[in-house]
Amino acid sequence: MSPQRSNRMSLVEGTLRCLERLPPEQVTARAIAAESGANLGSITYHFGSKDNLVTAAVVEGLDRWLADIAERLANLPAGSPEARLLHAAAIIESTGDRRRGLARNFVSALAKAQHDGEVSQLLAEGFRRTRYDVAAVIGLGDDPAGAHAGALVLAMFHGLLLQTMLDEDLGIHGAAMSAALARLREALPEPSRSGADHADGDVRHRSRSAQ
Repeated sequence: MSPQRSNRMSLVEGTLRCLERLPPEQVTARAIAAESGANLGSITYHFGSKDNLVTAAVVEGLDRWLADIAERLANLPAGSPEARLLHAAAIIESTGDRRRGLARNFVSALAKAQHDGEVSQLLAEGFRRTRYDVAAVIGLGDDPAGAHAGALVLAMFHGLLLQTMLDEDLGIHGAAMSAALARLREALPEPSRSGADHADGDVRHRSRSAQ
């Protein structure tokens, strides 16, 4: 490993430790530098800005959380995507407490992304990659439909994460999660029927265009 790579990763690791124990407003460049054993100038050198470093650390932290979930699921017997999703939800619930700081700073990074193009790009690249990773972990397939399904799972995870940060009672766990997924399954159209409806619509559209 080159010294440059080592310094870069030291900054990320130090930032992750700051994210675990400090509120967003206290995750300053000086705090990160002290935690990392680095000088302030190395933050700009490697990442361009403190916000870019924090965003990179948030993405890395979320990737590690997903890797932890994948490792735990690997020890379970093979099952349906729904069963794996329920197991993943239980793992998220059991490991969420020590990642509250990561979640808070993820929200802060999303807010910064609205007016910072580099932060926005870092987060977008993370989402783009992670939707495929989530699909693989849950067993949704490695095709575009699987990636889109992975994106929907991510949206559910992040949405519930935001809600429980406001009030833990808004969480959905265990039997309640199973019941909620079952209700969604009832509400969603059967793929074959949906495809037929689209086909019928295309035929009607072509018929009207020909008149």
